[in-house]
Amino acid sequence: MLIYYGIHQQFFGNYYRLLSKRFPFAVYYVVEKQGIIVYAVLDCRRSPAWLAGRLEKE
Repeated sequence: MLIYYGIHQQFFGNYYRLLSKRFPFAVYYVVEKQGIIVYAVLDCRRSPAWLAGRLEKE
């Protein structure tokens, strides 16, 4: 993932979203000076409001 960090679309503020090809999951991460920090791996079948609420808690 380090090769591709920062090239994905930003969602819910400054979180980048990497979509998994095999499963209905998305990896939400933030780019920092030291590298990347993965905040959550969430199921894309949930409602967008739930996803936003889950990421706001972080």
